[in-house]
Amino acid sequence: MAEHSTDRLVRMLGLVAYLDRKESVPVPELARHFGVSQQQIIKDVELLWVSGTPGYAPDDLIDFDYDQFERGVISVTADRGMAGAYSATAIREAEKLIEQLTEQGREIDLYALGRRAVSYYNFRGRTIKQAWTGSSDAPSSETAQEVADTLLKTFLAPAEEGGVKELHVVFTQFKNMVSQTPRVIRMLPIEVVEAEVATPAEDLAPLYDFEPNAETVLDALLPRYVSSRIYSFLLQSAASELAARQRAMHTATENAEELIRMYTRLANQARQAEITQEISEIVSGADALASA
Repeated sequence: MAEHSTDRLVRMLGLVAYLDRKESVPVPELARHFGVSQQQIIKDVELLWVSGTPGYAPDDLIDFDYDQFERGVISVTADRGMAGAYSATAIREAEKLIEQLTEQGREIDLYALGRRAVSYYNFRGRTIKQAWTGSSDAPSSETAQEVADTLLKTFLAPAEEGGVKELHVVFTQFKNMVSQTPRVIRMLPIEVVEAEVATPAEDLAPLYDFEPNAETVLDALLPRYVSSRIYSFLLQSAASELAARQRAMHTATENAEELIRMYTRLANQARQAEITQEISEIVSGADALASA
């Protein structure tokens, strides 16, 4: 039975999400998972590799290690699209925050991570002070450190040099493979909430000594704290992106299969109606000849 082009499209979209989650998978295992031959998997990956998007060169949509591919292992990464409403939901939450801060009379400086956010704000003529792209699905600690250093430098700078009073982060919190929620966190300034803890009268409050002093220790710890929080946000967003992409591919597969069933049924009905019409005309003609 010949393969429909829709079947191949759905399989290739699912292949992207599958390899994004598994990272490196032998070709035979991919063939077993998708129920096709190894030669077909190789053709699919080669087609994905040269599938560019408007404004980007071929191999920018999908990239893989061809040396590993020749040894029978494929490594694929994707950095845009095919993730349902994942990006739109995060951008919508950011727009709500921008509107809220603007109503309070505050000026907004935008920092964007990911091509979707950059494209969105560039299309609307918004100024982006700095952007990071290319690693949304696999963030590194180096990227997190670079982001944290940039934000800290901006926060600590005086107002006349472009400094800001507050830093807010919009990201997608990963709960599980089904639920991901966009969240807004005010990173800086850090709000310290002192909780009242009842201690027995006979217990003495503990004393702590800081070397060289508490201020120096905090100055060293707070940048690390900001960097670790940024890295946590990036990892949660990457996990949410993967979950959203897998869910979108599953939905696309179901929709495509439903369309195939529906149009196959309509085609069969049309063919049956045509056959019935032809038979009726033949019978009618035969009856007319017999009665003549």
